[in-house]
Amino acid sequence: MPRFSIVIAAYRVQGYLRSCLDSVLTQSYGDIEVVAVDDCSPDHCGAIIDEYAARDGRVVPVHQPVNSGPGRARNAGADRATGDYLLFLDGDDTLAPGTLEGLADRLALTEDPDILYFNHVRTYWWDRAEPSLFGGLLSSAGTDVFSVLERPEFLRIFAMSSNRVYNRAFYTRHGFAFTEGIYEDALLSYKTMLTAERIACVDLVGLEYRQRRVGASTASPGEKHFVIFKQYARLFEFLEGKPHLEPLRPLLFERAVSHFLFCLGRRSRVAAEDRPRFFERAARWYQEHVPDGFTPPADAQWRFEALARGSYVRYREHELTLRAAAGARKLKRMTRRPLAARAKRSLYRVHRRRPVDADLAVYSAYWGRGVLCNPAAIYYKARELAPHVHGVWVVRKAAVDSLPEGVDYVISGTRDFYWAMARAKYLINNVNFPNDVVKRPGTVHLQTFHGTPLKCMGLDQQRYPAAAAGMSFRNLLKRVDRWDYALSSNRHSSEVWERVYPASYRLLEYGYPRNDVFFSASADDIRRIRKELEIPDGCLTVLYAPTIRDYQKGFTPRLDLERLSRALGPEAVLLVRAHYSYQPQAGLRQLQEAGLALDVSRHPSAEELCLAADVLVTDYSSIMFDYANLDRPIVVYADDWDVYQATRGVYFDLLSGRPGDTPGPVARTEDELIAVFREGRWRDAEATALRAAFRARFCQFDDGRAAERVVRTLMLGEKTVEPPQPPAASAEPAAPAASAEPAAAAESAAAEAPSASQRHDFPVKRGLINGVPPHAARPTPLSPDHD
Repeated sequence: MPRFSIVIAAYRVQGYLRSCLDSVLTQSYGDIEVVAVDDCSPDHCGAIIDEYAARDGRVVPVHQPVNSGPGRARNAGADRATGDYLLFLDGDDTLAPGTLEGLADRLALTEDPDILYFNHVRTYWWDRAEPSLFGGLLSSAGTDVFSVLERPEFLRIFAMSSNRVYNRAFYTRHGFAFTEGIYEDALLSYKTMLTAERIACVDLVGLEYRQRRVGASTASPGEKHFVIFKQYARLFEFLEGKPHLEPLRPLLFERAVSHFLFCLGRRSRVAAEDRPRFFERAARWYQEHVPDGFTPPADAQWRFEALARGSYVRYREHELTLRAAAGARKLKRMTRRPLAARAKRSLYRVHRRRPVDADLAVYSAYWGRGVLCNPAAIYYKARELAPHVHGVWVVRKAAVDSLPEGVDYVISGTRDFYWAMARAKYLINNVNFPNDVVKRPGTVHLQTFHGTPLKCMGLDQQRYPAAAAGMSFRNLLKRVDRWDYALSSNRHSSEVWERVYPASYRLLEYGYPRNDVFFSASADDIRRIRKELEIPDGCLTVLYAPTIRDYQKGFTPRLDLERLSRALGPEAVLLVRAHYSYQPQAGLRQLQEAGLALDVSRHPSAEELCLAADVLVTDYSSIMFDYANLDRPIVVYADDWDVYQATRGVYFDLLSGRPGDTPGPVARTEDELIAVFREGRWRDAEATALRAAFRARFCQFDDGRAAERVVRTLMLGEKTVEPPQPPAASAEPAAPAASAEPAAAAESAAAEAPSASQRHDFPVKRGLINGVPPHAARPTPLSPDHD
């Protein structure tokens, strides 16, 4: 029989559940079982639990047949538990290192009490940790064992389910269980404390109680919050027939009413339109349960008195008085805004009064750099499947000359830009639109992202100053709140996006549209791309594509490219692609002039470069996850891994050599990298096996139909689309046959669609890239028929 049974209830916490399970399973005290309950979660919680159970026998998976709520999920876990003590955790909480050992020591010292309380810290989504208010109270108990009648002040301990352990024999003997509805933990907390004869405490900060921005059951307003009155009514029913507990009734009443007022004061729990009704229910509950001679607490006297009188008007008058000063300060700040910004906002407001155009879509990528990435693939697919939707691109002025022929565009910050942003139904971007863009009712915002996260992203960047320099995380979250949908290409991304960009958007596990081309290109397409790049027939093509370093300015190659080129030999071509944020480099130009490398940093399509390459050499760039779809060799060159981890943070150990973590051979020095090629390890059996495991983990949703799924969901309104097919195992790089039909259909649809000037009342602007026709009119490229 284990000492601890840790019951973890999981529902829609896929971005946090691994951290929760890891925090428990890596404790120094190992005499535990983990009863992990999947409450029929619609995300990957169930699969994560099964994954951990498969590799650690201490994990007991429980799958609820239907979603039943946190209370019943915990009950199901408690029923399966066999340990001496029960500890309930939510799937987004974590235990601090050494917690279970500290609890075990205190349980031994206090001779197995009914309940042992410990301390917690609140961790917020903006990376702030806030200590609880109860450290002093817990410390005051010392090693005493007592009942709440002896120490009634302990009724003020935070009434939650996770800051205590219950003696399981005590818990089951009295038939304790969580009730339905939210606030169930408060009811059980008080009932167990009132029943326990032996209570002990330890001032051990063991629980990291996560305050999520979205997703918590108490963080969205609605009728469900009215159940709080029933929960506390049950508590006072519990007091009936127990005269020995009567001295505690006034304090329990004060705790209940304080909880009501706490909820009333938070819009995240009680919506503005529900506040009068919630107040009325609280006032009625107050009058029905108030003990004789009750004295309100001094710090909330006016609120208690308003409830006692049942006067919502009085409550609101006092509340508005307190808010008036804060409102005046805010108004003063608003009047200081620059006149130009105010003028733009005024123009934008005028446009927003006009109806949303149901047939207008606005696209942008990489802060207006051009027709690129996932938005571009969706744009061209929409021209094929939804030609009635007119696509307009937001670009910066410097990008106009690079636009494909026939692409309509507006320039960021102009009058046309604000017109388009105000009227379009669909807004699609792989980064974010500016802060002043307003999410109009009836519009659809899609965040496509532009990579799979190895490095820390979003809120996780708060812990890395070099990566977060100049970033406003509050503004970031305001932008995230505009999203209706966000794309994911694998479960790893889904878990990360949910946690680091917390909002109420729907995650579309459709794959990345920009990778569709990898499943449709033909050998002829590959030959065309290589010919355009002037790569001689039969040459081994090596693409070197490192990522940006937050700790350094400008592109400085991490290796001697001339030495690498000469080592590869005359039968190899080295393509070098610096990160798009870097300026052109004289050193790369000199290498190109010497015939030692091709500088492809400004090539408009990363996908075409991947198609042209026989092998990818990269460090921590997300290009490796896309390139893996081609099932071609990947070599990791990571000379500064330790520095990169420290300055940016990573989600897994790319260099571990474990299947699924590492896509191929790893080199830490130039000599090691050259040896990888000379010895043939870049494409040997071990490299092939690693690549297969990497593809299985990170290419889960890419199958060549991502853009189609997006268009069918967003623009055609289809409720059900065919799910992605998992990547096929392959010992050699696949070379699927391509069809020119999708591209031809896109060209035909574009020709039949009415022009912007026929349907929209803003100036049509078109760009031309050196006379090259639009990408949609080209055959769609992918995998070659050579290794």
